[in-house]
Amino acid sequence: MSEHIAVTLDPDVATGVAEEIYGRGWTDGLPALPATEESVQRFLATTQRAEDEVAAHHPQLERHVTVRDVAVSAVMAGCLPEYFPVVLAAWDALSAERAALGGGWQSTSGPGPLIIVNGPIRHQLGINSEGGVLGPGFRANATIPRAIGLTVRNGFGIRPRELEQATVGTVGRWQLCIGENEEASPWEPLSEEAGVEPGVSAVAATLVRTFEVVDNRSFTSAEEVLADFVDTIQRSGALIGRHSPTGILLNPAHAQLFAGAGMSKQDVREWIVARAGRTEAELQAVGKGLSHLPGGPFAADHRHPTLADAKPATLPIIVAGTSNAAMSMVFRVLGLWSGRSFPVR
Repeated sequence: MSEHIAVTLDPDVATGVAEEIYGRGWTDGLPALPATEESVQRFLATTQRAEDEVAAHHPQLERHVTVRDVAVSAVMAGCLPEYFPVVLAAWDALSAERAALGGGWQSTSGPGPLIIVNGPIRHQLGINSEGGVLGPGFRANATIPRAIGLTVRNGFGIRPRELEQATVGTVGRWQLCIGENEEASPWEPLSEEAGVEPGVSAVAATLVRTFEVVDNRSFTSAEEVLADFVDTIQRSGALIGRHSPTGILLNPAHAQLFAGAGMSKQDVREWIVARAGRTEAELQAVGKGLSHLPGGPFAADHRHPTLADAKPATLPIIVAGTSNAAMSMVFRVLGLWSGRSFPVR
């Protein structure tokens, strides 16, 4: 081992660097890598974008971050250079989210960005779309969203108990990056639904408040599972207005069940949207009556639909995970997904 390598791998030096970065308040609490000029340049070399191009902005704070700023955060987060175009595409997607532009990063909900990757780049970068898709163990899934979080922290200056007002926060707030399991899906990928050409790698993103499991593996019909989704989606817990924006991470086993019953993705969406809802009396019983809203007061049996309509943006459906047990996830969106997916460039 050369003297240079021995110094580079010195554990005391590595610990000292990690402590220095933490002491300066630049990390999310986990150790971060030092962003040197050399390492940042390796990331910038993976994109045609100018390093001083604005990659994201925060209108309320009148702050913006450049491509170079994002590269610094990606290095610190532990990304590989080849992840960087996906990180930039994630910022493209988040910059189209009304909630992200309207104070979502400081919200009392403490939402996390759910990043969904489609296309061949999932395989090129090793982005997990199968078993344990929301869990740890995959570098790209773990570090790409962390790069977003470090940019919010160091670029926008939004930190817990400072500009950020999260009451409890979201589990895995800066760890929510998945690939869609296109190979196990019977339908078109999310990116194609959003208008991206087939075979093009693309990224969609939205701010998520929480996840709720739909564990249904003893079904005898598609209608039973659909009814379970309706029961979960119409829960009043996340409701803070007239509607409760929602999405579904659909297990391949459930997707195949619905497709086998002759249903398209849109058929599934319309079935759920038509049935998810609560009466005014039911909402009043849990302190969430809507009679104060325009159109009110409402009769006790007046039905309020949980979802505004059956558009893909209102109820995004992403096939992910593995079918060794039929468990899907319902996630709660802060605001509304833009309905857009952005090519990786």
